[in-house]
Amino acid sequence: MSGSDSVAEGDFQHLFATEAEGRLDTLVDQLLELEKGGATPELVASLFREAHTIKGGAAVVGMPHVARVAHALEDLLEEVRRERRGVDTPLIDSVLAGVDAIRILIPLAVAGEDHEHAAFEAEQRLRIAVGGPPAAGDEAAAAPTPVAAAPASADPPPSAAPLAEQPGPRRSAAARQAPAAALAPPPSPPEPPPQVGGSAAGPEPEADRGAVPHRPDPVTGQAPAAAAVPGPTEPARAAAAEMVQIPVHRIDDLVRLIGEASAATLRLGSALLERLERDPSGMTEYRDLVRSLNELQELALHARMIPVMSLAPRLRRAVRDLARESGKEVRFETRGEDAEIDRGVLERLADPLLHLVRNAVDHGIESPDERRLRGKPMEGIIRLHAMQLGSEVVIAVSDDGRGIDVARVREAAGSTDRSAMEMDDEAALYLIFRSGLSTATRVTGVSGRGVGLDAVRASLNAVRGRIEVRSDPGLGTEFRIAVPITMATLRCLVINSAGQAFAIPLHSVRAVLPPQPSATVGGRAMTMVEGRPVPISSLASVLGTGNGVEGPAVVVAGLTRSHAFKVDELVDQRDVVVKGLGELIPRLPAVAGAGVQPDGSILLVLEAAGLIERARRVDSGDRSLEAADGGRREAPVARRAASILVVDDALTVRELQRSIFENAGYRVAVATNGEEALTRISEERPDLVLTDVQMPRMDGFQLTAAIRGQPALASVPVIILTSRGSDEDRRRGLECGADGYIVKSGFDQSALLSAVEHLLGAER
Repeated sequence: MSGSDSVAEGDFQHLFATEAEGRLDTLVDQLLELEKGGATPELVASLFREAHTIKGGAAVVGMPHVARVAHALEDLLEEVRRERRGVDTPLIDSVLAGVDAIRILIPLAVAGEDHEHAAFEAEQRLRIAVGGPPAAGDEAAAAPTPVAAAPASADPPPSAAPLAEQPGPRRSAAARQAPAAALAPPPSPPEPPPQVGGSAAGPEPEADRGAVPHRPDPVTGQAPAAAAVPGPTEPARAAAAEMVQIPVHRIDDLVRLIGEASAATLRLGSALLERLERDPSGMTEYRDLVRSLNELQELALHARMIPVMSLAPRLRRAVRDLARESGKEVRFETRGEDAEIDRGVLERLADPLLHLVRNAVDHGIESPDERRLRGKPMEGIIRLHAMQLGSEVVIAVSDDGRGIDVARVREAAGSTDRSAMEMDDEAALYLIFRSGLSTATRVTGVSGRGVGLDAVRASLNAVRGRIEVRSDPGLGTEFRIAVPITMATLRCLVINSAGQAFAIPLHSVRAVLPPQPSATVGGRAMTMVEGRPVPISSLASVLGTGNGVEGPAVVVAGLTRSHAFKVDELVDQRDVVVKGLGELIPRLPAVAGAGVQPDGSILLVLEAAGLIERARRVDSGDRSLEAADGGRREAPVARRAASILVVDDALTVRELQRSIFENAGYRVAVATNGEEALTRISEERPDLVLTDVQMPRMDGFQLTAAIRGQPALASVPVIILTSRGSDEDRRRGLECGADGYIVKSGFDQSALLSAVEHLLGAER
């Protein structure tokens, strides 16, 4: 095979892997329907057809071992289709095991890893389940490309996959129903492989069945008419011909390039704005270009969309298996089949959703006896509901089980955190997301090790999602997840606050209010939104970016709470190509990511849930919720009084450092330059100052010298954290009176915290 042929085969294998994943999910869904008593001829025929298509596709793209397992699976379903085998639990288990094996083998085949032995074992297990002779022994397993006995004229060329069923003329109905042993491949030359995107199986399911090795001899005689597998209808065949499957990475590249082209076009337009305004025709062409790029971007993003419910078969399978294992009766229901989401986002949600449904079976749904005593139906219900709201998708996983015992959660957390015992029920409920916390009384394959919901939250953080939980004792629990439909772009409202621009995702904006006075209710500033009081804060004070002006207010909505934020001004609405802040920068509170403005500057994108939570803490001074934020490091009680002033003109760096110190239990204030820092120091003396060097108005060297020049501040430790790492800069910083000098290129969070702890300990 030539290099180009190898590349083409690799592309086809990736395409087949994508198609097979959907077909395997369909198999699982239909099998579970079959298990519930829905064994109609149409359903059995559909199961058989899916297995047959996977077999043919695997053969065509050069995966003979996968094809053999799929063929054995097809044989097992053939027994059911011809009514030689009844539907029972062992049969369902065997078919599901075969599906699992194929799901594991395909990625191994794509990666070129050895999987022949695993495929052989899976095939043997299926052959035994069929009740016929098992696959041939080691000799057959050792032969990677067995060839069936067939007329010499029908043999495929050496380069063809031996299990491939080459497309040929459609057979008559009589021929399709004839015994398989009587059907030999036609002696016509092979045609090119079928287009990926249509059926990869080649001809009708009954065609060329004698050309496949290791097939048990079929019962002679004509099969019942009802057992014939219906082929695709003409409309379905026409629709399939219009479909083209493209590797996901190519769509990703396309979206990225379009986004970069759009950003470059905006930057160019900003730079040439005056010239374009003098040339009306040029401005028209520029606007047409921007509009075309926007339309192209929207089409490319839509190509990545898949139904949220494409995950349902996997989740339904997990519920079924765990319910059987635990002796519970559970029904899995879905709603929202029309909700779509970016493929990449959904892939990142697979594990969190799987954990939530398994948790619902293990922790939520009671045993049949317990449900009977509670007056509930013996069969519990787990629901998966998806709904599109603007540019977000909300996914809810709920159950009608026992609910979460908040007292036990509080008790489990209280062993390591005394503040947990003082939390109200709403705050304590969120302790379940803390790493290491478990209320299970025994260790099982699902629970008891304290690993799970913290990983769920971490996975959601990675896709800029959020999770909320509600639970009623004895009635059930609901986890509600909200994630952006796509990670590539967000439609945002751009605002200015304290002289800095921020973007707020438009789907989180509930309303925009004109400047107006607020009232104080229960010690909190409130404003009226749609006839209801909503807390209101200054965005600048919440983010610690300085003092903003009294401008309009943006009402931001989380899943269950809203909060209004006063800003300086509203700038515009725009699509922002959002990117993460990088692996070296941990997730910052209230920050979802960053985009690039037309002038090339960084635009931080704010996150609704984090912003509302930060406002609540700032307004109330309550830090218990911060302690409940899963995975945060708790500091000794004695350290909580220590305050740190962070001085840096870069918002991202300030928020990073604020996050590090707040997570470690310190109180943090921020300033954007040396002059502002001195003002803050005069208002409240910090226990330590961490400063950058290059800043407007007054740099870090000047600030350090000014602090050392005041006797009242002589004992305040100062650490310089800068990108300037020359020996001369280090010497100058220490001569100004700095107690520590850290270069950003070698920044290490643990080392910074250790230095702070050391200096604060020395001061005290």
